[in-house]
Amino acid sequence: MTLSQAALRKALDTDDAIALLRGAIGHDSITGNEANFVGFLDQQMRARGIEAVTTADFEPGRPNIWGTRKGTADGPRLLFIGHTDTVHVDGWREHWAGDQRENPFGAPVIDGEIWGRGSGDLKGGICTSLAALSLLDRAGVRLKGNVDFAFVGDEESGQPGSGVSAGVKAHVARIASGELPRPDFVVYTEPTRLAVYPAQIGFFIADITITGKSAYFGVPELGHDALKASHEIMTALWAHSDEISARAQHDLVGRGFLLITTLNGGGFIAVPERCTLSLIRKLLPGESLDVAAAELETVIRGAVTDPTITIDIAYPAGRDHALGGTAAEIDINNPALVALSAAVAEAMPGRGGAEGAPFWSETPFFVNQLGIPAVYCAPGDIRNCHTFEERISVDEYLNGVVAFADFITRFCGVEGT
Repeated sequence: MTLSQAALRKALDTDDAIALLRGAIGHDSITGNEANFVGFLDQQMRARGIEAVTTADFEPGRPNIWGTRKGTADGPRLLFIGHTDTVHVDGWREHWAGDQRENPFGAPVIDGEIWGRGSGDLKGGICTSLAALSLLDRAGVRLKGNVDFAFVGDEESGQPGSGVSAGVKAHVARIASGELPRPDFVVYTEPTRLAVYPAQIGFFIADITITGKSAYFGVPELGHDALKASHEIMTALWAHSDEISARAQHDLVGRGFLLITTLNGGGFIAVPERCTLSLIRKLLPGESLDVAAAELETVIRGAVTDPTITIDIAYPAGRDHALGGTAAEIDINNPALVALSAAVAEAMPGRGGAEGAPFWSETPFFVNQLGIPAVYCAPGDIRNCHTFEERISVDEYLNGVVAFADFITRFCGVEGT
């Protein structure tokens, strides 16, 4: 019989688990500086009995790290994966000046929450998986199956020349080539408040440049107004968004749409010659990025009445697809998903339900490219991530450690059972 959650909870070293997370937050790893955190992970993974710990650069000076806890038999293989980089901390110190939260990497514990950049997104999830392994060791559990850990960089966008999932691309390529073993199930440790996300949205960003011809304001007939054309385009895009939303609704991620995010343009007492628009398109599982982008371009080019206006469209945020990130989903009745949900629900009643990810992250590299079922699950609240309010509940984190430990035993099996 596998160990009960009561027995696991009794074996949990809360001081160690909290110190692990505070130490992780204390290592600045803003995108591009992943090596600082990877050095800490290298020490922790080795100290916690993870074998074959390996680092390799996916770009010069920017390493991934991975390792394995080998099981005692030929059981299933589980992978915990998360990204090592965080978003920037611009303005954080000024926002919290004079407060104990002033240092974004200080990890103070305030009213039962640990504060700091990366606490939720997603060092909390990484540390939950590592602390779960240590909990199993303290409880004397010997696993039949293997547990892999992989922590990759370059997931977050916002830093120049980065944020294209270069880290996970390199790791997935190693699995695809056979250099690394293929997992049977993947838990990506994005913050979900311990819900389990079997589905996520897809997206692309489009940057639209509209070019006309400037003319002095007194003779506007000599110009071609890019600002007027942008108005025609936006009107058509909003109508297109309504049409997209009316097509279908996904049970977990809702409806698709597009959102115009920026507009820049104008002339100096003259007919505006150039305007730029940016938008983001949300896609549902099953929608094609190529088809969606082709539809978008037809709408944009068909909206402009002045034939002399030129339009250029670029897609700057390629991830697992040249245009953006694909949507993904797995069967909600997948046995591993059901086991994870049950483990979480037992550890923290009211949590563990199946929900849809309102964000894009990197499970499509596994689900769509490798055909490996993957979900998101970890403590932390995505709603406070990327903000000055980023923090994680200690209670939720520790319950997550117990839940992950229990799930590992359910998935991998325990020697002697």
